[in-house]
Amino acid sequence: MFWVLLLLLAWAFAGVACTRLCLAAVRSAAADTDGPAVERGHELTLYETAFLSGGPARVADVTMVSMARQRRLLLAHTGWATVVDPRGRDEMEQSVIGAIGPEGQSRIAPVRAAAAGADAVRGLADRLVRAGLAVPEGVGSTVASGIRQVRAAALAVPALALTALLMPGQSGMPRPLLALWFALPLVLSLSCLAIARVETHPYSRWASPAGQRLLGALPRRAPRSGDERSFLTSVAVRGIRAIGEPELRAAFTHRDQPWRP
Repeated sequence: MFWVLLLLLAWAFAGVACTRLCLAAVRSAAADTDGPAVERGHELTLYETAFLSGGPARVADVTMVSMARQRRLLLAHTGWATVVDPRGRDEMEQSVIGAIGPEGQSRIAPVRAAAAGADAVRGLADRLVRAGLAVPEGVGSTVASGIRQVRAAALAVPALALTALLMPGQSGMPRPLLALWFALPLVLSLSCLAIARVETHPYSRWASPAGQRLLGALPRRAPRSGDERSFLTSVAVRGIRAIGEPELRAAFTHRDQPWRP
């Protein structure tokens, strides 16, 4: 009767995962309902667009790309950032320059991390949460984590069922009936995923439903040559993969080669 233990384990995986997802979805919906109404005609700034699309790291990326395009920051394809103009035009640029340090040169990866955690970005996040455009910290990630757990349960249940079916002399009942027992927690997991897709899709760690609507209203046309605003908006929405210049994109994707004796 070892199959009974496997069945209980399958139900535990499915039940716990679905319960966590449901609770996370309820908390997310409550946060959205209790949040303030978004002002009509609100237009997202470049930094707001970046945060709602990709979080603090995206804000740091857009700031550095903007400074590099204006020749006030040099981003080398080797992964180094060098300050050309030490006067930041806003808080975000000042955070980047401060993260680079007094020597005026630093690796890009630590600069991105430091700028993403700066007070200016945290202040931006707080303003977006108060405006009802961003989800409070942890809510979006909880929903996404719950969905991943349910998906894992949907894969674990068939694996447990297959294990039970392949164990000779352990089931004590017809194989079709045994498979039917394991089909129940699988149906629960798949149904929960289907409902989550309808009710909470698209899943966002940063933007609330109101924020997602504003992001969806942004123009999706490809940036034209010389249209700086459109180019930076594309980077804010899509990330560094939207950068067309190979050398500039390589500056963000560069990885140090392992040292060889």
